[in-house]
Amino acid sequence: MAQRIVVTGTDTGIGKTVFAAGLTALLGARYWKPVQAGLAEATDSRRVQQLAGLADDRVIPERYRLATPASPHLAARLDGISIDPLRLDPPDLGDVPIVIEGAGGVMVPLDDDTLYLDVFARWQCPVVLCARTSLGTINHSLLSLAALRSRGIDMLGVAFIGDANPHGEATICRLGAVKRLGRLPWLAPLTGSSLQRAFRDEFRRMDFER
Repeated sequence: MAQRIVVTGTDTGIGKTVFAAGLTALLGARYWKPVQAGLAEATDSRRVQQLAGLADDRVIPERYRLATPASPHLAARLDGISIDPLRLDPPDLGDVPIVIEGAGGVMVPLDDDTLYLDVFARWQCPVVLCARTSLGTINHSLLSLAALRSRGIDMLGVAFIGDANPHGEATICRLGAVKRLGRLPWLAPLTGSSLQRAFRDEFRRMDFER
């Protein structure tokens, strides 16, 4: 079975989708967002497809597309939909790797009883934790790492997103006993070429391979 990597975050709105796009391009992978909440603007799948330059067949359709931009459990309730976590197992598509993006942070609920963390634990895929570099990141990152490790989930490392914060990044990696994969800076303009250039400068493909 092809390698499957989960990209999750310490919070929402930290640049996780942009990172997932860069990683998908770096690995020559397919991309999958199991649950999309919010359809009024471009979906995460569409954004990744544009930034990574993916053909249609390299974007796996979402299992659930929810109109309301909210936590999946609330969006599903408002849309009159019931999310079945057992339908979220990653597809087996041969020997092409898959980058799987969660929603928001590690502890985001999918229904009244199931967190994304529960699904990650069932999948047993290696995880990349995306962490912002701004104030508060040490607390959020260490809590997320503790939650993932409590369920025996394999950590590839932490990818930082934002302006350089050497002390904070080093503190998280030391106290969290986790590998620093690199840092994705804010890109202006954000384009497919600027993202892929930043990934080549900041990340190594070998760090994401098992």
